[in-house]
Amino acid sequence: MPNDTQRLGRCPDCDKQITTGWILVEYVKDDGTEGVWAECPPCEDVVAPE
Repeated sequence: MPNDTQRLGRCPDCDKQITTGWILVEYVKDDGTEGVWAECPPCEDVVAPE
């Protein structure tokens, strides 16, 4: 079972921590690295965590 409290990164807008439980989309970028889109609970916006 995945740990939904693991840190994913920070919101680029409000700088709050986002955990893996908020992941919406995982994908592979053209350069071969992984990308993630997640919801930021405080902003209520979809962001690419940094």
